[in-house]
Amino acid sequence: MTENTSPEISIQTTDFSLADEVALLEHENACDGAVVTFTGRVRDRNEGKHVTSLTLEHYPGMTEKSLAKILCTAKVRWRLGRVKVIHRVGELFIGDQIVFVGVTSKHRQDAFAANEFIMDYLKVQAPFWKKESTEQGNNWLDAKTSDENKAAKW
Repeated sequence: MTENTSPEISIQTTDFSLADEVALLEHENACDGAVVTFTGRVRDRNEGKHVTSLTLEHYPGMTEKSLAKILCTAKVRWRLGRVKVIHRVGELFIGDQIVFVGVTSKHRQDAFAANEFIMDYLKVQAPFWKKESTEQGNNWLDAKTSDENKAAKW
């Protein structure tokens, strides 16, 4: 699978280095005092079932446009410096990194709020499909009502 990248958005099959991504956000960036990151990983249990893997699919082109719109909205609402979103696709296993959201800003309030907003909207508006493999079999996951409620608060 090819990797789709832009300076701020990357959809990829390969893993990423959290340390490298933070370093890129901070490199020659003396004007921003806050760096806030979120990293999501594959957990071993979901809704009482033992998870063995998670397969993520997306619609190339549409996914990047959706993420770009989310980032544009965040930049309008908060005073941000740098922003980076990485989302992995393909089959991932327990403990694997799925998503990275990094935001810089002059002040922590904007960075924290924008990071949470981006992640909340990514969960419900970006066209990713998740197939969870468990000991009981495979099933496609729907968006959780709790995620939709979080996004609606914005």
